[in-house]
Amino acid sequence: MAEHVALLSLLICGSLVFISADDDVTPAASSPVSEGCAENCSSFTAEPPRTTQRPLEGVPGEVPKSEEDGGPGQLECPPLGLESLRVKDTQLRASSYKRRGLGPHRGRLNIQSGIQDGDIYDGAWCALHRDKNQWLEVDALRLTRFTGVILQGRNSIWSWDVVHTYKVQFSNDSLVWKPSMNGTKEAVYEGNQDAETPVLSLFNASTVARYIRINPQSWYQNGTQGDVCLRAEVLGCVVPDPQNAYPWQTEPTQSRDKLDFRHHNYTEMRKLMKSVTEQCPDVTRIYSIGKSYKGLKLYVMEISDNPGKHELGEPEFRYVAGMHGNEALGRELLLNLMQYLCQEYKQGNQRVVQLVTQTRIHLLPSMNPDGYEMAYKKGSELSGWALGRYSYEGIDMNHNFADLNSVMWTAIELETDRSKLINHYFPIPEQYTSEDAFVASETRAVINWMQSVPFVLSANLHGGEVVVTYPYDMTRDWAPREHTPTADESFFRWLATAYASTNQVMSNPDRRPCHNKDFLRYNNIINGADWHNVPGSMNDFSYLHTNCFEVTVELSCDKFPHASELPVEWENNRESLLVYMEQVHRGIKGVIRDRDSEAGIPDAVVKVDDIDHHIRSAAGGDYWRLLNPGEYRVTASAEGYLPSSRTCQVMYDHFPTICDFRLARAPKRTPPLKKGMVPKDLRLRQLRRRKLRVTTKAINRRRATLKKVR
Repeated sequence: MAEHVALLSLLICGSLVFISADDDVTPAASSPVSEGCAENCSSFTAEPPRTTQRPLEGVPGEVPKSEEDGGPGQLECPPLGLESLRVKDTQLRASSYKRRGLGPHRGRLNIQSGIQDGDIYDGAWCALHRDKNQWLEVDALRLTRFTGVILQGRNSIWSWDVVHTYKVQFSNDSLVWKPSMNGTKEAVYEGNQDAETPVLSLFNASTVARYIRINPQSWYQNGTQGDVCLRAEVLGCVVPDPQNAYPWQTEPTQSRDKLDFRHHNYTEMRKLMKSVTEQCPDVTRIYSIGKSYKGLKLYVMEISDNPGKHELGEPEFRYVAGMHGNEALGRELLLNLMQYLCQEYKQGNQRVVQLVTQTRIHLLPSMNPDGYEMAYKKGSELSGWALGRYSYEGIDMNHNFADLNSVMWTAIELETDRSKLINHYFPIPEQYTSEDAFVASETRAVINWMQSVPFVLSANLHGGEVVVTYPYDMTRDWAPREHTPTADESFFRWLATAYASTNQVMSNPDRRPCHNKDFLRYNNIINGADWHNVPGSMNDFSYLHTNCFEVTVELSCDKFPHASELPVEWENNRESLLVYMEQVHRGIKGVIRDRDSEAGIPDAVVKVDDIDHHIRSAAGGDYWRLLNPGEYRVTASAEGYLPSSRTCQVMYDHFPTICDFRLARAPKRTPPLKKGMVPKDLRLRQLRRRKLRVTTKAINRRRATLKKVR
């Protein structure tokens, strides 16, 4: 063992200092180590301080990864968790602060301010005084080997405050402090030149202590108005405590599932998905729904007992992650989920077996692979709040779907005869289907996917908050925020609650808000438009253009958690992911057939009394209508047939009520549709769909030609 690592534990004035075999440990009498004994602290310095923006990745003990493959470099110690809230507010102190909204608890990397300066949700810690004696202190609670600091300026619409340089001090008791040294001088580290770019500074040598202070030395003055403000993350490895007889009580929770807990770039994601299909070839299938702007395929993992085939009566479910490329947790959770379902299915877990055999599951882990690759190359802590959010073309995909809300509300305002109004299957607007329309390749691919598969239920996984939102996402009169419910408000609230109430973080009544809104007041669910106005969202498009109900799940405060936190995040979300999938079996389902031939009738309209939103049957005549428990009067109708109504009772069971319909042909004066004919109200929808596909192909051909020329 001595050939690999020699771990020397020295007890120096109450501090454990860990030194690797590669370290040249020959402290002289005047070295910083000796000086530190008198001050109850330890510090090793040997060279000038290093400031780097090299991305972080990995966990302690991993072999550093080469950056030649385009991936991030790895550092030996992970973040303590200021950004992820693993570090509690009580662990943060400051020399002073201007007001509560600028207190030390706001000095967290990437924390976002509210719209108004001066409220309790401001975007940094800001000192009351403008001098070099101000500091932000972090209590790690245990002896920790500190290796570096990441700094950001203040997040604010109205103010510009950054720290240009700073010093660092360490302590074991928060009373006596030892500075980080640069030879015989106190080290000064580089801070920020702008407010949003995270800047990483690595210490010359790791220092073991319990407390660390960040002490600003220079900052943007703005005449005499510049404040001392910063957001920070601290890197450190917890030192094992030999006196702790119960280490499991203080060690972070890990997952019992044997999954690949790390961040995967595009190549690694493909390899992982392929390995899952090799382990479970009978119930999995990988397919692509299209390509990104840069040509990366949008891969989907299908999990079903008959992959590649829609089974009559079996509902289709989808999870979509990575719409915003820098919101990486959803991507990793879906990769974990496909591994988990495969493993548990093989082991005979009856809950998973039932899900796989009764549901056709589709998992799209990366809708925006171009954006993810940009964020991944920077790393989990250095990609900031926005790098990789948008597509390569700069498009925010959650504002990029056709705005069908405005189409619907305009029709309601102009049409006096409400019987002529439609409430579902809205066609895509003509201007949206042209080659010149500013529609991302990825958005076009997902729309085509939605139209090709009769999805019933979906969730769109995001990051940066902890809440579940449900449609509508767009306000009716373009107000900044306003509660804007759908006709299925009660069921959407049920769906959101199903996820939120089983999520370990959301269901914790003692958790603090992530940024600038306390969603605990709303039981961790909210109407999307009541949070903020999002025209062109995927949720609203899915509801108005297809049969599919969809919510957005904001998974964590940290958009791009460090790899060391992924096992805990999986534990937080595993039950929620399973419970939400099971909701696809709520409500009623059945097959609408021709009474004489018993053939399934496609595109039949299913209407539920008192709910102004219809759905349609799939190609085989099967349908699924998500409903809360209760008694409903349901009517099925199709062009060329007489409508039929019946009462359907939805119970609290975890399986749907079967409500089949057999429609009689209408009198000969209105003959039934011939094979291949389309109802009049669907023709426009299909024409626009075809045009969107044609223009997408033309755009892809043009891009391929340009790449060859280059």
